[in-house]
Amino acid sequence: MATRRITTFDTTLRDGEQCEGVNLSLGDKLAIVRRLDEFGIDIIEGGFPASNPKDVAFFQEVAAMGLTHARIAAFGSTCKKGVAATDDLELADLLVCEAPVVTIVGKTWDAQVERALQTTLDENLRMIADSVAFLAAAGRQVVFDAEHFFDGYRANPSYALACIGAAVNAGAASIDLRETNGGRLPFEVEEITAAVVAAFPQASFGIHCHNDSGCAVANTLAAVRAGATQVQGTVNGIGERVGNTDLLTVIADLELKMGAECVGAHNLAQLTSVAHYVAELCNLSMPAHHPYTGASAFAHKGGLHASAIARFPEAYEHVSPAAVGNGTRMLVSELAGKASLLQKAASLGFDLEETGADVQAVLDDIKAREAAGFTYEVRLLDESQGTDAITRVTITTTDGTHTWGSVGVSENVIEASWNALVDALEYGLYLAARWLESVYRPFKREQRL
Repeated sequence: MATRRITTFDTTLRDGEQCEGVNLSLGDKLAIVRRLDEFGIDIIEGGFPASNPKDVAFFQEVAAMGLTHARIAAFGSTCKKGVAATDDLELADLLVCEAPVVTIVGKTWDAQVERALQTTLDENLRMIADSVAFLAAAGRQVVFDAEHFFDGYRANPSYALACIGAAVNAGAASIDLRETNGGRLPFEVEEITAAVVAAFPQASFGIHCHNDSGCAVANTLAAVRAGATQVQGTVNGIGERVGNTDLLTVIADLELKMGAECVGAHNLAQLTSVAHYVAELCNLSMPAHHPYTGASAFAHKGGLHASAIARFPEAYEHVSPAAVGNGTRMLVSELAGKASLLQKAASLGFDLEETGADVQAVLDDIKAREAAGFTYEVRLLDESQGTDAITRVTITTTDGTHTWGSVGVSENVIEASWNALVDALEYGLYLAARWLESVYRPFKREQRL
């Protein structure tokens, strides 16, 4: 059976930029486009043409980038009530920017039409059909974003379907159903999407979800099960309120769990680096516990887990970390066992068994230090003691190739800092010694010969 191809539609630069605290420069937006193109995203939505000088410049600059895979989409809305599409200035801007894909959002919930647009249901149908036909006739690939579709379908299914029919008949290449409020659950999304797909078997459908109920990824996968062939989302799920569908998680789920193809296995190994790259440009901390791409996604702290991982990784890792460009991490703490310690030491370049170290004694010492406050988080350990509280200081150090962390704990912040610094330097010297030994080992061998 042929692998099902699912089109990926990224809206980080438009919906994602509406996330609180995110403000991308023109350079940031272009850099993200380049990275997503390399990753294999199919459509990248750039923003609103002519809405501000930055977006005007974006569409001018991106046209000259020579993208190898992705197509750029411009975003707008249907023509205004009482205005023909040929006379609508916003639709004209969508053509002037010369983006090959145009996304237009239109109302599909009767209450929204009458209360927000303050127009008639028939006029709204005219606005949808007229706008899609105008843009399609100009040679654009038109994606119709059916806003509030799931709420609209629940309230008045016949009218919501009439809106879809207006877009389909006018020549929309894809109808993307929007779960705008983020409140629907997966079984609802699957049921409604299946009904729409059955009603318009000749049309292509996509899905655009928000995460207000924590179900954006699940809702997106449910829509794909029901027949959607295009998925919209943002990198790391950034977006207004509590965010959008995390497109990267959806891609991994589709490829690794549902047998679909989005970016391909080779590109999927870039998943983690893409997540961190975009997070940095957005000036956001990458959540450690993020699925697939977070630093803790494949981290193991419990001794039982660590022991099992060495013999049977599938027991506690649902996919191979390498498949998504991440890696297994062993955390050493008071919960650790010997297996955790041996594997962690090996990752740092120490073979404790080979050196004859008393592994249990080392483990006991670590647990005693953990009880005293040594761990990997920066913070006051006992805020109730004010200036007498125990302070934990962590230092991240790099030699340009390796990066490592060290920790110091004391009632005196200077002493805690000093202890962390000493440990960082000692490990750095150890790495340097190993490097020197590797460089001079061949020379010494030649000298002996």
